[in-house]
Amino acid sequence: MNTVQPGGEVRIVLVGTQHPGNIGSAARAIKTMGLERLVLVAPERYPHADASAMAAGADDVLADAAIVGSLAEAVADCALVIGCTARSRRIQLEELSPRAGAARLLDAVGPGAPVALVFGRERTGLDNDELQLCHAAVHIPANPGYSSLNLAAAVQVLAYELRVALLERAALPTGGGDGHREPLASHAQLEGFFAQLGDTLDDIDFHKGRAPESALRKLRRIFLRCGLDEREVRLLRGVLADAQRMARLAGASGGERR
Repeated sequence: MNTVQPGGEVRIVLVGTQHPGNIGSAARAIKTMGLERLVLVAPERYPHADASAMAAGADDVLADAAIVGSLAEAVADCALVIGCTARSRRIQLEELSPRAGAARLLDAVGPGAPVALVFGRERTGLDNDELQLCHAAVHIPANPGYSSLNLAAAVQVLAYELRVALLERAALPTGGGDGHREPLASHAQLEGFFAQLGDTLDDIDFHKGRAPESALRKLRRIFLRCGLDEREVRLLRGVLADAQRMARLAGASGGERR
């Protein structure tokens, strides 16, 4: 058995899957590429006989699949989350090719630092709130005249790119550097930082009466592109805490923000 696969650290997440057969086909697709970790977010019909039938031998992947109620729960401990989408202007995410997306995921994965590749519903994909939880998007450049990919086919394409990238990296010579890397911040740690950032902007009256959503979306994208590690998030949160403390002191001294 090939040992280049990083265990369960690469997580395939299916959100709101409507047809149970697609769950089984996706399990088969990832097992053929050496992946093993499947997470189901609020599937419409599961467990189901069709899922077991379409798994065609990947019953162990189905048996070990986690079922959770929300995408936020599925990726809370992940260092990187990439959503598979059609091209969209709804949410401005960095857009990656399948090959670049696979490389980005493998750059981020590590012991105790899982990564997630997220697929949406068959008919409607990921909604805006779910896309906001992704750090980047990956788009499969299908035939523009007939670009509708079955969910399991999309999973197979991206699982293949991950497999190829893993095999190529396994063939590279090792050495150079001590291999130490500060762990990337988890999804939950980043969301905590963004919540504090939003509160701080309110505390210092940054928005001046304007709707805060646009500025917060842009700031999220800036910080997500940086690939912040845990130490950097702690530093940034310390800066925000000081800014909040100064804002409280200014208010207590009778100063009014204008």
